[in-house]
Amino acid sequence: MKKIIILGGNPETGVLVDIAVRMGIYTIVVDPNPNAPAKKNASESYDIDGFDVDGIVQLAKELKVNAILVGVADILVKPYYQICAKLNIPCYATPEAVEAFCSKDGFKKYCEEYDIQDIPGIYLDKSSIDKPENLDYPLMIKPVDSGGGVGMKICRDDEDYKESINTALKFSKKGVVLVEKYMDCDDMAAYYTFRNGVPYISAISDRITTKRQGDASPVCIGAVYPSKHSDLFIEQVHPRLCELFKGLEIQNGVLNIQFFVENDVVYAYDPGFRLQGEAPHIHIAHINGFDHREMLVNYAFTGVMGEDDFARKNDYKFKGKIACTIWVLLTDGEIGSIEGLDEVKNDPNTIFVLERFKERDTVQKEWLGTERQVYSRIYVVAETIEEINSKISTFKEVLKINDINGENMILEWLKPFRASDYS
Repeated sequence: MKKIIILGGNPETGVLVDIAVRMGIYTIVVDPNPNAPAKKNASESYDIDGFDVDGIVQLAKELKVNAILVGVADILVKPYYQICAKLNIPCYATPEAVEAFCSKDGFKKYCEEYDIQDIPGIYLDKSSIDKPENLDYPLMIKPVDSGGGVGMKICRDDEDYKESINTALKFSKKGVVLVEKYMDCDDMAAYYTFRNGVPYISAISDRITTKRQGDASPVCIGAVYPSKHSDLFIEQVHPRLCELFKGLEIQNGVLNIQFFVENDVVYAYDPGFRLQGEAPHIHIAHINGFDHREMLVNYAFTGVMGEDDFARKNDYKFKGKIACTIWVLLTDGEIGSIEGLDEVKNDPNTIFVLERFKERDTVQKEWLGTERQVYSRIYVVAETIEEINSKISTFKEVLKINDINGENMILEWLKPFRASDYS
């Protein structure tokens, strides 16, 4: 029987596990949390830390595992590469790609080398935490090697600055933080598929974040595809990224990069060389008929990424359709009741709903400002942006999540989009 180890146990990785199980593969999840959501439907699971490379290599040999794959977790891409190298099995990551895409300092270095505009900023460690003179408030402070908004904060004055630096340092394994100009402008993402050394743009989206949580890291509350900035991106950034990909000799895999757009300048800022929490692959599978999760699972066994008809099916313009992901974020507290979710799931435009909490679960205060406060992502596809706007209004009416005192827990709803931007 085919056996695969999947690294990481978050709910987003759980969807990947479900796909592997559905493909008839014996699926083993490795995560230190005994109650990790991705373990629920796995064939087997082990409470091993994803960084325990030798322990996982040993486990793979004992269980006669044929393949290893990383789930939706940036920090596990490096151990994924190391484990595969020791077992001599297919791995889409390379040491160069890990350096370029799995830490903010590595990414900044490669952006400079390939003349890709990134956000003005500087790296500091605990030996030199004074505010850089060439950067003015507000500033964004972030650990160089953590994801999902953890340890990130906007700061606006000297007092706030010192505290934010010390917090960010605690969340960095390397003990390094990035201090950047805070960008208050449009936000977008480009999602690439690599097949046999050729980079294909598979999706371009606009990301909408909430500013409701003061100076915590802005968390996404929605995305819409294709981006209104698609042409600008393809003209200004795509050719330079292709040079970078060529220089890194990337052969296979999936890569998401986030960008800010200000005054027609595109600033690169956050890469992820793995499946995404936003999961553009759900829209892609529905509209274009290929599934990155299946492609990556098959790749883990064969070293072949997708079918020969991939290039023909791949269309970042989504065949003229509009896709939208509605993120439902919760405030802190214990969930008392959830109403209307079945109505949302059964709507003809809904193609998938990811749920991360159930009634009686608690949303911790320290999760606010990170993706851990996401209750659900609702995936919707329609012919026009007007239809998408109407679904946002409908779902806002029907979905009610209250705490144990009957108070509303939904932080904020995605606002309707301006039709002229997406017509």
